[in-house]
Amino acid sequence: MTFVAFHPPAFPETAESMSIKRIAPNVSGDGHSVAIVLSRFNAAIGDLLLAGALRGLHEAGVAEHEILLVTVPGALETPLALQRLARSGEYDALVALGAVVRGETYHFEIVADQSAAGVADVQLEFGIPIGNGILTTETDAQALERADTKGFEAAQAALELANLLDAIDEE
Repeated sequence: MTFVAFHPPAFPETAESMSIKRIAPNVSGDGHSVAIVLSRFNAAIGDLLLAGALRGLHEAGVAEHEILLVTVPGALETPLALQRLARSGEYDALVALGAVVRGETYHFEIVADQSAAGVADVQLEFGIPIGNGILTTETDAQALERADTKGFEAAQAALELANLLDAIDEE
């Protein structure tokens, strides 16, 4: 048996030095409509998540009249509300907000896993960006510490993906 040495093609050291097309990240909310699904379970944490998300949408330029807020009892109900909103075709992006804090039972794993899977399923089924701001933490203190930032980041991620999909469609 004969072995031939494989020599990969020579590439520049960094992608920045290559003359390839790029789509730059863009979190502009100008002209976008966004729906937020907020879980009422762990309400104090949800309030902080919502404040962060609304700040993120405002800073990105999403008009207030282009934002819809709906609430659901808990994280497991979030995917169904997201699915109905996605199906409506009225929104450019969705944001899921909630908090799942570990307790003393296996319920944490079920809620954390199934809510995340449901959010991902809706996103892929309908091709709509969903910023996943459903926190999964060990303690209330961890959730409270992260909530505002997580809400902000989820809103910004949804907008960035909406703009990316628009740019890909224009290519």
